[in-house]
Amino acid sequence: MKILTYTTLYPNDVKPRHGIFVEQRLRHLLGKMPVKAKVIAPVPWFPSRSERFGSYADYARVAQHEQRYGIDIFHPRYPVIPKIGMVFAPVLLAAATLPAVKKLLNEGYEFDVIDAHYFYPDGVAAAIIAKVVGRPLIITARGSDIHLIPNYLLPKKMILWAAQQADQVITVCEALKGEMVRLGSDGGKIHVLRNGVDLQTFIPKDRIPLRKELGLIHPTLLSVGNFIELKGHHLIIESLLQLPNYQLLIVGDGEELPRLQALVEKLQLQGRVRFLGALSHQQLANVYNAADALVLASSREGWANVLLEAMACGTPVVATAIWGTPEVVRTAAAGVLVAERSAAALAQGVLQLFANYPNRQETRRYAEQFSWDDTVAGVYQLLASVK
Repeated sequence: MKILTYTTLYPNDVKPRHGIFVEQRLRHLLGKMPVKAKVIAPVPWFPSRSERFGSYADYARVAQHEQRYGIDIFHPRYPVIPKIGMVFAPVLLAAATLPAVKKLLNEGYEFDVIDAHYFYPDGVAAAIIAKVVGRPLIITARGSDIHLIPNYLLPKKMILWAAQQADQVITVCEALKGEMVRLGSDGGKIHVLRNGVDLQTFIPKDRIPLRKELGLIHPTLLSVGNFIELKGHHLIIESLLQLPNYQLLIVGDGEELPRLQALVEKLQLQGRVRFLGALSHQQLANVYNAADALVLASSREGWANVLLEAMACGTPVVATAIWGTPEVVRTAAAGVLVAERSAAALAQGVLQLFANYPNRQETRRYAEQFSWDDTVAGVYQLLASVK
């Protein structure tokens, strides 16, 4: 079977962790099933690579074509119109990338199915393209594409249209399926296939040398994710005021870094908070092992991979009980859920976890039930059903 994966959420040579969960599912699918794939991962057009344009210039630096893990990935450019472009984004994306899709077909890559990720604008654009080239379509919903974007009337209508056009729909948690049904989608063709975790990369290790290398003495919390408000790094920093014996490591990068650094200085927590930057999976596995707990303070999550990554290393979690997270954190071995997204609630969750701290081996065993095997088997079955 030949598939075409279509999404703006895919790693590239400039941002190797961007949309890495999409790449992980595809890699496991190719590794376990008789499938070939090529990827069209569009990036916004930007005219200059100059560093004075900051992160915008990163788009210009992305290669037009690259290979990752033996997979051909194409990065056609598409126009983005600031402020007013949200409504036009799917059509602009489809128009800009349809030539790349047709080029693959003309060169002999006769794919059987379009495998699209993220409903807006990606899934809507993929639905347009699928109609033009006459190929079946599967769309995977992943989070804010369903629990945030449909708050806007026209995008909501386009999402529902794309869901109707799709031959099958995947959501990464039951909560997203329920929301799609509530919005008006046909629940009969929506299938819950959650993300898995790489149990070979994220493994328990000897913590003593890892903690020594990082200079960790006190109980250590870890926060991982892009530096944007919805991830709640600021709340975890504030929670330290109620956790005087704890220190915090923060992994990631993004636009909120200066504000987070200023908050640390304002609260006089410089000696207890450390920013580690963006890390590779191998580096991150070491930090998960060194930490005593991962704290996730998100306001929105479809299926947060960092939770399972931490657990696979034996590290329990404290997380806000939103969307798909209660489907991930289900037992005391996994960690603690907090009902309120506040610094005070997070601090109480941390104290609750440490008052009855789970056996790290049991935390690992809990994570082992979330391998990729069942997920990729389900994905392959759906692809075969529409081929």
